This record gives sequence, C-alpha cells and structure tokens, in this order.
Amino acid sequence: MLRDSVRVYAPATVANVACGFDVLGFALYEPGDEIVMRKTNSDKTEIVLITGDGGKLSRDASKNTAGVVVDAFLQHIGQKTGIAIELHKKMPLGSGLGSSAASAVAALFAINELMGQPLTRLEMLPFAMEAERLACGAAHADNVAPSLLGGFTLVRSYEPLDVIKLNTPPDLVATVVHPHIEIRTEDARSILRKSVTLKDAIIQWGNVGGLVAGLLMSDYALIGRSLHDQIVEPLRALLIPNFAQVKKAAMQAGALGCSISGSGPSIFALSTSHETGQRIADAITAAFAEVNIATDCYVSPINAEGPRLLD
Repeated sequence: MLRDSVRVYAPATVANVACGFDVLGFALYEPGDEIVMRKTNSDKTEIVLITGDGGKLSRDASKNTAGVVVDAFLQHIGQKTGIAIELHKKMPLGSGLGSSAASAVAALFAINELMGQPLTRLEMLPFAMEAERLACGAAHADNVAPSLLGGFTLVRSYEPLDVIKLNTPPDLVATVVHPHIEIRTEDARSILRKSVTLKDAIIQWGNVGGLVAGLLMSDYALIGRSLHDQIVEPLRALLIPNFAQVKKAAMQAGALGCSISGSGPSIFALSTSHETGQRIADAITAAFAEVNIATDCYVSPINAEGPRLLD
C-alpha cells in the first residue's frame, strides 16, 4: 500500500564494540531519532522542521544527512517527487551513539516506505554510508549498518561492501552512559595512529574473532574476554575524563566488558540481565560524578529490529 506520509523511528548504535574499529556495531532500543515524512506537490526535498538539536543542524537538505539520503534514493530509483521532512532528534549530538546515522536511516526507511519499498535494507545501506561521509568525512558502516539492519553487524569488507548480521544472544543487555561532554568525530579520528605493530594487530584480530564467535555461540564468558581494544581505546580514553575509574567501576558492577561507544564520549558495557545493567549504569554515573560530569543512562536488550514505522 502506497502512503502519502509516514512516521519512522531509527535507533542509536554502539560502533566498534571495543575491538572492532569501523567493522562492528549493534543497535539500541533508545535513544534514537524520529522522522515524519510526506509527499508534496513541489519538485524538491525540504527539511521543514528540526527539533531537539539546539539549532545546530542545517535545514538545507543538501547539508543534512536526512535530506542527502532522500535525494540520492530518489535519483537511484528514477523518481521525481517533492518531499517534506520533519526531523525530531531524540538523542544528543556528538555523543558517539550514531546521531547522524540514525537520522539518515530514519529518512531512508521512510522514503522507501513512501515509494512502495523498492529496495531491501541491504540495498539501502550504501546511501546511508554516503550520508556518513557528509557528517564526518568517512563513509563507514559501523553505525548505519546496525541502525538499518538491527542487532549486531559485521562489515567484512568495504570494497566490495559485504555486511553480515550476526546472532544476538538472548540474555545480552547493553548499558550506555552518555557524559555531558562533546567529542567531535573528526577530532577522535585525528588522534589515531596511522600504523600499528604486528603484536597489537594479532591481539586485536584474536579479540574480533573471539567476539564474533562468542555472539554466534551465545558464549557470554567468551564475549567478555574478547571485549578488549588494544589499538584505539588507549588513545581515545585520553579525551574522556576519569575513564580508567569509569571502566573499573563498570567491571566491578558486573559488566562482561566495557569500552568507548564509537568515537565517544559515551561508554557502553554489556551484561546478562537488566538488573546488572542498571547497577553498571549507576556505577558509571557515580564515577563521572566524581569529576562533576552529569550523565544520561540507557539500559536495554539489543535492538534486533532496527528502524520501525510508528504509525
């Protein structure tokens, strides 16, 4: 059934998942972004309203990830129609939770619904990746893939693009804590080393393989042992006040593992019950409070669904 308007929610994501820089990610139930999209009689894509961004995002459709993906999608399928977009940001900007990705995925899912679902979710993925290039200078998929496909995703290859949706163990719970500081993705990428030692690479490869195996087998102990980042976390941790104590507090509260979500400053931890997840959230919040940093906390199972219609 063709629609004239839709309302869509797309979830925030945790990218990298400790050891999987630019190749691993998973979707959350909250926070996320909401888009209301409708057809118009004009011949262009317009962003008519943005809320929740504090006035920081452009309403120029060519400079906003939501508008960019709609124009690219319509050009790809050879359709010309006017589109009006309302973007409601339900998550903090610059949080390391895939804010730009959630906007792009919500818009993609919405325009695909309006046009009668001509593309599969995998076929839509390259458009979302190009929106990430606009947002942060790199067309990476570790946020947009889990937001679009749901659950855990692995980017096996970028050229050619090969993305695999992984098993989500039934009892796995994510705790995400967003401290009220901002780290720009460009800055977080600029401090990374251009090369790594063979020793560090071997450790990292082992952890990526172990984490994927742990997810496939629902082996929570193996997941915990594998949530170790030998390469990126030691550098990005320098940008997050009291990080060492935050991570220690999470592990003492029962986390399987704890690391930085994406480029930060948000912190994620995995556990096997909501009760433990909440205890971890409280411990991380207390550790940030020691350095007078307020936080937002989210505790939920892994979101295996991805974007969804709200109407």
